[in-house]
Amino acid sequence: MKGEKIILGIDPGTTIMGFGLIKVEKNTMTFIQMNELQLKKYDDHYLKLKMIFERTVELIDNYHPDEIAIEAPFFGKNVQSMLKLGRAQGVAMAAGLSRQVPITEYLPKKIKMAITGNGNASKEQVAKMLQSLLKLKTLPKNLDATDGLAAAVCHFYNSGRPEIGKSYTGWEAFVKQNPKKIN
Repeated sequence: MKGEKIILGIDPGTTIMGFGLIKVEKNTMTFIQMNELQLKKYDDHYLKLKMIFERTVELIDNYHPDEIAIEAPFFGKNVQSMLKLGRAQGVAMAAGLSRQVPITEYLPKKIKMAITGNGNASKEQVAKMLQSLLKLKTLPKNLDATDGLAAAVCHFYNSGRPEIGKSYTGWEAFVKQNPKKIN
């Protein structure tokens, strides 16, 4: 294992995609960046997906993350929202896979538990804990960026542990772990 790695965390969404980057050196994390991709102003869902893909590739090309941690969609009552969120996540994953960056998915409760010790913590509690852990001076107005950062920190805390979530190292691994179901 090399002594330094960069982790990109992504909170996918079709309204706002939050993301954060940390650097890990000898078991110590350092904050690099967090931000969000604003998609509210666009009506075309396919344009939003294209922008998610392009922004994710841009982050990968600029920061060269060694791994990507992405928040898995949670199951809600609105099927249309779930479908859109799943597409956003899939596009972000495809961007990582296209650059051969290993991806691990984490459920929202797992991320909250890793950061705060409480799987039912609020976005605000997660953000405050990240502010303390990474010595952030200020927090963003929208907490989607801190949610993306939380995915990266969760991945750091879970690195080296067996059964951390679904993990893919490339297209071949993705296809192998998600075989086509025949009815």
